[in-house]
Amino acid sequence: MFGIINFEVFLVAAILLNLTPGTDTMYIVSRSISQGRTAGIYSALGISGGIVVHTFLAAFGLSVILMQSAFLFNVIKIAGAIYLAYLGIKMIITKNESNEQKPLPQQSNKKIFMQGMITNVTNPKVALFFLAFLPQFIHTNSGVASPTPFLILGLTFTLTGGIWCMLTAWFSSMATSRLRGNASVSTALNKLTGIVFIAMGIKLL
Repeated sequence: MFGIINFEVFLVAAILLNLTPGTDTMYIVSRSISQGRTAGIYSALGISGGIVVHTFLAAFGLSVILMQSAFLFNVIKIAGAIYLAYLGIKMIITKNESNEQKPLPQQSNKKIFMQGMITNVTNPKVALFFLAFLPQFIHTNSGVASPTPFLILGLTFTLTGGIWCMLTAWFSSMATSRLRGNASVSTALNKLTGIVFIAMGIKLL
């Protein structure tokens, strides 16, 4: 169907891969713990948006440029690491002004979404993973020029990953909701999250 083979195997593999803790999971957990459920959910949506971007890049062959250019790979890799470190430092130096649980304003939600997306898009390992993983489930006679099988598989991966990310954000925030009610604990959680982001940036490098 649509040049896709062993779709059931792909679906199982996609779910297992989504369950494996990685940079995206750590990002969502950190946001959820330090800033609450809303921040975690918007982070999850941002990560999912980044995966959609990688899906289209893989489908239309633009990611091949990234795979073939060591210079471009390193540029994006460094940019992503610096961005994560920047977010970490910002969270460490930002003071928590209130201990009340208030919904984040729309602008903040938008920023959190964009930060999640940028974090995912600037991770070249995700692009290379898509180029290595998706072709295993595409029939060789389907024509590499056709984006359809890449889009179907990529969006399927996005859906399964999005569900897992939402559950991760939900349970992570629920587990620490009472802790965030204390101003000093909330500040400590923010700083801890900042340290995690910096460590993730260093790991990417």
